[in-house]
Amino acid sequence: MKPTTRRKFIGALAVSGATLAASRAGAAPVNLDLAATKKDTDFACLYHCDFGDPDRFSQMLTNMNNHLSAYEFDPMRIKLVIVAHGAGIKFFLEDLSGTVWEKDKISEDLYKRVVGLSKFGVEAYLCQITFKRQNIDPGRTRKDAFLKFVPSGVASVAELQSKGFAYLKVG
Repeated sequence: MKPTTRRKFIGALAVSGATLAASRAGAAPVNLDLAATKKDTDFACLYHCDFGDPDRFSQMLTNMNNHLSAYEFDPMRIKLVIVAHGAGIKFFLEDLSGTVWEKDKISEDLYKRVVGLSKFGVEAYLCQITFKRQNIDPGRTRKDAFLKFVPSGVASVAELQSKGFAYLKVG
């Protein structure tokens, strides 16, 4: 029997993660218990997204891709999280009709880029307060396993920072 290498182990994890993600496809995002979250990699960073500018969002995704590349896209070494509230949640909705952003145009390619980053462990935490205050049904959120609802976006930013996540915001 051949010994297990790190590469084979990570490959097996990726396959099992893809299988799990596929089994969750179409399911609504889950509510994340922030108290149970922890920093389980040496390096972790939250990207704060409370803005609705597609160009700025695109730059944030580029920065995240570059950040991951510095760690060879290895989710065992780095964990990146997007915390979205306010106008930032619009990038994660199935459509913008009936929202304050319904006249905005967002390229579908932006969300495809988020999906691509999720293959390396990136998650997005979406603020429930924003959904309530904007009167948006949370069921209108895209149905991907890497999307999670959190009670408050700003509280999540503080919680993650207190657990050792670095903070970045594209300006």
